[in-house]
Amino acid sequence: MRITDIQRCEVRPGRLVEWTLSPATVATAAGLPDDTRPPAYIQESHIRTARVVREDGLYVPTWLGAAFDLAGPVDLDALQEALRGWTLRHETLRSGFRSAGGGGDSGGAGSSGDPGASGSAGDSGVAGSSGASGGSEGELRRFTLDAASVTLHREVVGDFTDPDVLVRHLQDRFDVAADALCWPNLIYTAVVRDTGASVYMAFDHSNVDAYSLHRIPAEIHELYAAAVAGRTLPEARVGSYVDFCESERADADRIGADHEIVGRWREFIRRCDGRLPSFPVDLGLTPGRVLPPQKLMREPLVDADTAAAFEARCRRYGGSGIGVLAATALVLREIGETEVYRTVLPFHTRAKSRWSESVGWYVGGAPIEVALEPGLDFTGALAAVRAEVHANRALARMPMARVLRLLGADFRPTSPDLYSIVSYVDARGLPGAERWAEQSAYALIRVSYGDQVCVWVNRLHEGLWLASRYPDTDVAQKNMRLYVERLRDVITEVSGG
Repeated sequence: MRITDIQRCEVRPGRLVEWTLSPATVATAAGLPDDTRPPAYIQESHIRTARVVREDGLYVPTWLGAAFDLAGPVDLDALQEALRGWTLRHETLRSGFRSAGGGGDSGGAGSSGDPGASGSAGDSGVAGSSGASGGSEGELRRFTLDAASVTLHREVVGDFTDPDVLVRHLQDRFDVAADALCWPNLIYTAVVRDTGASVYMAFDHSNVDAYSLHRIPAEIHELYAAAVAGRTLPEARVGSYVDFCESERADADRIGADHEIVGRWREFIRRCDGRLPSFPVDLGLTPGRVLPPQKLMREPLVDADTAAAFEARCRRYGGSGIGVLAATALVLREIGETEVYRTVLPFHTRAKSRWSESVGWYVGGAPIEVALEPGLDFTGALAAVRAEVHANRALARMPMARVLRLLGADFRPTSPDLYSIVSYVDARGLPGAERWAEQSAYALIRVSYGDQVCVWVNRLHEGLWLASRYPDTDVAQKNMRLYVERLRDVITEVSGG
């Protein structure tokens, strides 16, 4: 799907209806015993980072979302049935956390937060970034509702005639209802019109990743069509992210500070001057100042024909994902005047087929380091990136929060983001991808405050789509515009355009 924010996803007027977990469901959750399955390291550090940043006076919405259209007229009872069925399918959506023996909210049932200034939290971190520890919170304990205890509460909010007013309402509502330090931390809405409805769903990041969002439109459409027709679908065999968290954490806890993976991260961070890497261009930031607001850039990068030619050019080296990183390295050598491009490359951790359709936060990171000699051309950059990916991708299966803890990286988070990223996803093979454009389907990100750069490049049927959030300074805006234009130029040039 195209990645954007709530302001730029074709919101149109209509009657707003919302669904949240019912008061009875929340009350049941408050009395549940602990679930022995622990949080994933990435979930734990995400929640603790949100708390510490808030203690420093910054409210940090961390929600992600999905937007898509349903053809009308829309049956709200059938839509509610579809939304509940989808919620039951993915166990993480009925699971939350409470703090054992510590102060502050921990995403516990019934807790709440106040909207204010906002940002987008990252993983765990090192000095100056979001961290796996810090603060006086206690251990996070999971609780999980059984399916029979989950019901949705529907409320008609009212009619909106001004799309700008509706957008502001949705963002404010999502900031509160999908807060990392509250539970429940998800909300479903629909803007209903005679001709159909637009569905907007928001979740705290602890429950979802980008791949999870990409699967939502097709799943909801299938469940909704069945509900309208009065059909019962076969029960979907979907792996539980809660089970994955338990398994991943058990594996991570088996390693010690002398493990090879820890040593490789130690050396990489040492070469980054004791920090995880930032985007190597001038962003116009003053050290020690308050986090700047962020700005969103989102636009087509190249068309379908150029994307296909680029894939062909990069195929023997691993494909377009390698190519985007190689092109980025060359562009950053030019505009950032850097001699070595260091980054942390995100990889999904859905290593087993049982997780392929599961909603959750299945993401790890691997260190990438490319020497940018003056004579390095695109083919050389492809080979260098491929070698780094092959050598290091297995490191992404070890949660970074665990590694940093073993490294002794016990720092108080001061920034919502851990590091800058450049991510590539070929989304064309996902269910319903061919209909995303006609359904106005988008993956939504919350853009607010931060001092890092995040770039996402998605291959869609219509070509490559780029989205980026970055500090809203004049210098950063100039350099990010230059980066995107030069990235487009390199991709077009090496594709024969």
